[in-house]
Formats: sequence, C-alpha cells, structure tokens
Amino acid sequence: MPRAGLDRATVVSAGAALADEVGLAKLTMGLLAERLGVRTPSLYKHVENLESLHRGISLLGKREFGQVLARATAGRSGADAGRAFADAWRRWALEHPGRYAAGDHLPAPGDEEELRATNEILQLLYDVLAGFDLPGARVVDAARALRSVLHGFTALEAAGGFGLPTDIDRSFRFLIDTVITGLQAPPSGLPPDDDHPGRQFHPVSD
Repeated sequence: MPRAGLDRATVVSAGAALADEVGLAKLTMGLLAERLGVRTPSLYKHVENLESLHRGISLLGKREFGQVLARATAGRSGADAGRAFADAWRRWALEHPGRYAAGDHLPAPGDEEELRATNEILQLLYDVLAGFDLPGARVVDAARALRSVLHGFTALEAAGGFGLPTDIDRSFRFLIDTVITGLQAPPSGLPPDDDHPGRQFHPVSD
C-alpha cells in the first residue's frame, strides 16, 4: 500500500525541491525515496518512471515561474515591465535551478497541459513586448532575443561561468539596459517580413 499522505503531487513537489538542491541530472528515484522515507518501489505507485517525474517537475516549475513573472510585471509597461520581467526571470531561475532545467525543453507532442503552461509564460513575454510598440514583423524577433539573453546569462551564472571580480548584478543590468535600448530604437535595416504574423501570440514551437 502507498504510504499514508503520499500522492503524486507530494512526490513531484519533493522531487522539485530535491532537484533544486542537487541538480536535475543527479536526481534519482532512489535519492527521492530516501528523502521521502520510503522504499523506491513505493514511488512507482505515484510516478511511472524518472521521465514522468521530470515532466511533473517541469509542469510544476512552469506554473510557479509564470505566477512569479505575472506578479513582477503586473501594472507595469515598457522599459519598467521589461526590467521587472528580466529580474524576476533571473531570480527565479537561480533560486530554482532544478525546476528551471526540467522546463528547458519543448513539450512532448500532444502534451496539452505542459504546452499551455509554456505558452502562458510566453504570453507574458509578448505582453511585455507589446509596451515597446514594435513593428509587427519584429515582435517574434524581439521575443527570441530576450529569451536568449535571459536564458544564456542565467545559465552561465548558475554554472559559475563568470569568474572575473566585476559585479554580476551590474553586468546583468548592463545587459538588460542594452536590450531595452535596442527595443526602443527605430527598426534596423532588416528586410521586412510581410508574411510574419506580427503581434499575434505564437506557441512555443515558433
């Protein structure tokens, strides 16, 4: 019989916390069972395998991540929203490295639940970018650029990739200020994309 009080949500939550502590790559069913005080086979009554646990952590993390980003940007617009979004992204990713890593993938085909959670995060990004009044054909370009710099910087920081004594917070502010300046600048000489869907939001597959 499953241990009293142990269910899928509890297992996934404990797995997420453990992944944040030890790293997603080091998370095993045996280590999680030890954390929960049960035998490893007991976990399989609640999650099918390690892949299923990773998917649960990803979904949990994306929902939490979306809530944090939404709170950070509520009532803000333009550069203010952009900086708040960036700060919240970096802070959450560094505080929850295991959850962040679990969500760093495209949802599996047909996984509507995780696709919806992913798209809710991306919708917040598009909402922030709407405050910059970008030409329609540049919105997805801007979304990809901002996602790339945020993910890249936090991944390097989390891995200890910044070894020089210069303050990392200052470097991050410089990065975001540079991106925002670019978003506020007139369109560059890039060729127009007449068929580009512009400000319409697009799912993660874009």
